Amino acid sequence: MQHDKDCPNANEWLRGRSIEPLQLSRNENVADMIDSVFAGSGFNGRRLAEGAQLYSHMISENATIGLTIAGAMTPIGMSGVFIDLIERGFVDFIISTGANLYHDLHRPYDMPMVQGSPDVDDNKLADIGVARIYDVFIADDETLMATDKVILDALREFDSSKPFSTATLHKALGEGILKTAPHPEKSFVATAAKHDVPIYTSSPGDSSIGMGLIVPHLFDRPINLNPLLDVIETAAIVRDADTNGVVEIGGGSPKNFYLQTQPTLHQILNDESKGGHDYFLQLTTDSPHWGGLSGATPSEARSWGKVKDAHKNNVVVYSCASLTFPLIAQYVMIRNEARTGRRLLSRVDAMVETLIEVARDNPVFKKCYEGIYKI
Repeated sequence: MQHDKDCPNANEWLRGRSIEPLQLSRNENVADMIDSVFAGSGFNGRRLAEGAQLYSHMISENATIGLTIAGAMTPIGMSGVFIDLIERGFVDFIISTGANLYHDLHRPYDMPMVQGSPDVDDNKLADIGVARIYDVFIADDETLMATDKVILDALREFDSSKPFSTATLHKALGEGILKTAPHPEKSFVATAAKHDVPIYTSSPGDSSIGMGLIVPHLFDRPINLNPLLDVIETAAIVRDADTNGVVEIGGGSPKNFYLQTQPTLHQILNDESKGGHDYFLQLTTDSPHWGGLSGATPSEARSWGKVKDAHKNNVVVYSCASLTFPLIAQYVMIRNEARTGRRLLSRVDAMVETLIEVARDNPVFKKCYEGIYKI
């Protein structure tokens, strides 16, 4: 067969790792299996290994690591995995749906949330007061309404007279759990509060936590929750870091809320300190061609300046996070020594002040808004 002289030799394309029959023996350890079995295969088994190794690399490079949580993760018990990662210093801040925070609060108070079945008559469940999340059953009175009361009790003394971010709210909520719950060790919200790990919710009104807060807001005192403070604080955290990485469970609003910190800096504030996130790992079942991948692929995110490189240090594992996330978490806990927590929440006000000062001293930023705002 004749080859064009400008085409690279086939040997240039055949330098990859040889794919051999996978050996399960001597690879019973989860981390060994990922490195020796999954990494030696293909498709999403190989992506899983690349994702685990990338997360481990983030830790070894001492990156500031964000965790974003979408989907119904805490109802299936993933709080325990989050707790392990927080306690080892492998998660520095979190952006989650409000629902994942809400369902995290059942177990510390021994409220029923049990395995059920998707093959049921939901009319009957509604009649007897049981809510369903696929194959998880939750009691209306004993769990949902009881949790609503716990939240309001925990925030009874919370000072809501001045504007505050969702991280401040969740810190107070976590501290309330630490004081009153029989089993606070079962709550990642409580663990995050204990370790000063900020938890943000990009859509604070979109959960039972937001629903419940209308009671004090309407009948007792204003709740001055200001989501713009979340935008400012997360951008300040990212700006302060030497390197930034993220583990994205699912997509949704939490995914983009993390990624948008980079355009907030360079597009809105004309801050030249960053050029996109350094590391990106997403666990998802979505596909980009349906338009539902929530910010799309990391390559597309590069075109927005959200990640530093379109190909390097980016991994997407197309599989269910209920399978992949515990495996990846176990991998990094085996392969990495624990880190000292950054306790970002105790330092975020200083980071915000620096963000503001730098913007005020930035002539490009001031010229951009000259005549519109008093900078």
